[in-house]
Amino acid sequence: MSTPSKDVVVPYKEDSSGKKQQVARMFDSISGRYDLLNHTLSLGIDIRWRKKAIALLRDLQPKRILDVATGTGDFAIEALALKPEKIVGVDISEGMLDVGRAKIRNRKIDHIIEMQSGDSENLPFQDNFFDAVIVAFGVRNFEDLEKGLAEMLRVVRPGGRVVILEFSHPSKFPMKQLYNVYFTTILPWIGRRISRDQAAYRYLPESVKAFPYGEDFTKILSNLGYKNPQCNPLTFGISSIYWGTK
Repeated sequence: MSTPSKDVVVPYKEDSSGKKQQVARMFDSISGRYDLLNHTLSLGIDIRWRKKAIALLRDLQPKRILDVATGTGDFAIEALALKPEKIVGVDISEGMLDVGRAKIRNRKIDHIIEMQSGDSENLPFQDNFFDAVIVAFGVRNFEDLEKGLAEMLRVVRPGGRVVILEFSHPSKFPMKQLYNVYFTTILPWIGRRISRDQAAYRYLPESVKAFPYGEDFTKILSNLGYKNPQCNPLTFGISSIYWGTK
């Protein structure tokens, strides 16, 4: 088990285990309240963000889709709008997967969406298997960002597309200042009150702050072999959609 370096942002700073293990533990601890917290803390805007991200795949008409870091399956469920034959969601948190499986069974869509345990940095799929790969608010949790992004590119077919939705940083007044206050003060306070895991909502703003966004992130995608990587900031730059082809 690896010990995180001082530069790596982790949920539990007193824990000597690696980031991957800590992230799994964190999401296991908040899985039962995750959906409520997610939609409440984002004021429901995250739902619109997911719809915009999925819309970038309409022209591709993907039949097989992989949702990396699927969590409780919201992004996979949104991808049903594309009418695929199969969606596979992978995550390292069994707690989150259990919530997602129940959600999918209740909606009677488990014949299309399959949820399975999997490591985003070592995906259990053959090369060129999927038409599209999607991930929402997951890549900043990768222990090795470039390895995870390379794996996503490996499993998508030539001509296929990878779409990534992730938090970023507003840069203009007054949204930049409002965002910083909300993200560093209000959000962790609400998160602690509802989730009862102080570290989880302290980790969120810290991980976002440390994440390379905008042009820095598209450069990483380009260096890994993604063709024509692009970035579309959303809601004053609070989050961004990135996409590229193979």
